[in-house]
This record gives sequence, C-alpha cells and structure tokens, in this order.
Amino acid sequence: MAQVSRRLFTGSLFALALALGGAVSPVRAEEAKIPVVATFSILGDFVSRVGGDRVAVTSLVGPNGDAHVYEPTPADARALSAAKLVVVNGFGLEGWFERLTKASGTKAPIVAATKGITPREMEDEDAKPVGGKHPIVTDPHAWQAVGNAQVYVANIRDALIAVDPAGKPVYEANAAAYATELAALDADVKAKFAALPTDRRRVITNHDAFGYFAAAYGLEFLAPQGVSTEAEASSKTVAKLVRQIKKEKITAVFLENMSDERLVSRIAKETGVTLGGTLYADALSPKGGPAPTYVDMVRFNVSALTKAMAGS
Repeated sequence: MAQVSRRLFTGSLFALALALGGAVSPVRAEEAKIPVVATFSILGDFVSRVGGDRVAVTSLVGPNGDAHVYEPTPADARALSAAKLVVVNGFGLEGWFERLTKASGTKAPIVAATKGITPREMEDEDAKPVGGKHPIVTDPHAWQAVGNAQVYVANIRDALIAVDPAGKPVYEANAAAYATELAALDADVKAKFAALPTDRRRVITNHDAFGYFAAAYGLEFLAPQGVSTEAEASSKTVAKLVRQIKKEKITAVFLENMSDERLVSRIAKETGVTLGGTLYADALSPKGGPAPTYVDMVRFNVSALTKAMAGS
C-alpha cells in the first residue's frame, strides 16, 4: 500500500510539474509566438519593434539583400505556409512575391505596410516610350521618409491586432513608444539638413531610392538607375549625369549597400569626385554593422550625407 501511495504521489507531482513547467517552458513559449513573415529586413525590424516578444519574425530578404531582384527559395515558401501574417511593402517592390504566394499556398492575411501613403510616381526615362510617352513607375521606397515609417508602424500594429487580439495592449504600447522615437528622429533629421546651404544638398546614388527622403528633407538625389535595380542605366543617362556633376560641382557621391559598385565607381572616375562611402537604401546591415535597425540606418545615412555635403 505504501508503495502504491508513493507511486500515486510521484505521478501527481509529475503531472503538476508538467502543468506548471509547460506554461513557462522555452519550447512552448516559442511555439506560442505569432509567426510573421516580412519580405525584407527593414520591414522585419518594424514588425519586431511592434510585435516584441509575442512574434517570431522571418525576413525573406536579409541584411544587405536586394528586394528588387530577389529569387525566392523553397524555405521561403515553407515560411509563408506556416505564417499567421505576412507583411509586404507594396508599391511594386516585390515583383517576385505573387509567384511565391502561389507556390506556398499560404492562407495568412497579407498586409501592405504602405497602405495610406501617397505614392511617388514618375516617368521611366530609360524605358521604351509607348505612344510617345514613357511609362509611369511607382517609387516603392516610402520608408526612407521617417514620417512614412510611422504609417508603416501603424499598419503593422493594426495587422497584428487583427490576427492576435489578445496582444492588443502590447502592440499598442510598443507602437506608441516607437512612434514617439520616430517623431524625435524625424525632427532631428530635418534640423540637420536645414543647417546646410541649399546649394550643397545634392547627392548621387546608384539608383533612385531616396526620392521620399529628398522630398521630406529638402534634398536632391540624382541616380543613373531608376527606382528598381533591375533597370539598366543607359549610356545616355550616365553621360548626362556626368555632365551635371561637373557643371554643378556635386561632391556627395555614394554607393548603396545592396548594389553593384561598378556603375557609381565609373561615374566617380569620369568626374574625379571621391566616393563618400556607403548609404543603406533597401536593406539593413547585419547585426554588429552600422545599420542593424531602421533608426540606426537613418542616423548612419544622415551622418554620412551631412559630412559629404559640408565638405568635411
């Protein structure tokens, strides 16, 4: 009888340990996180900041990756299939995403983080004219204006609440704190560029990724490539840019972290302008690099740009 009692007692303790331990088990806690897929690293950072410990984020295009020309993998299809939420940029950035969605068979809601932002549109001068007019393209790089980043954050907050209503207080608190941080960053960026003479606020980069940034902060960005790195810069465009650099004595010439350096290096060689370094346009740096988060990215870019524009 005593042996039976001991077995019952031991079994009860084991059941209790499972009940209590299971609630805090790292494995179970990880399983309880909401799996969210973001198409590229900047979106992934936004989702991580808003979702906090309640989400497990997978970024399809990682640090220093180019979302314009990305080739999805079978692992990406599996990640989409398992996701409870998918966050895309929209505005035509992820031309490969529709094929991936079909391949994955995902049932997760797909949310465009740019919802509510007025797109920047322009003629694609490197494309073949149709009916005497160049086709209109949409600039997808809306995150480059910090004010737009706040819209991204609000859209991500609402999307997370929709799939995980129990997390609403967490998502709202995280988004509010992040929005305050972004508002302070936006004001700081405006102040830094306002201190520079207007005739020095011109920059050359690989492709037209900083249009929203330029409009928000009173700058002019020139690029041999259009809004997508898929487009090849024509010899006519490059020659025109070289003439403009020489005429206007533009000194700020930058590479982008995810682009081929040969084009801008060629322009720098033909004009005698020294490259000002690297800007982070479409992707963050790896952890341990200078731009592992969106806020770090903006601060790094602003520091590099203001130094080059000031001639220091």
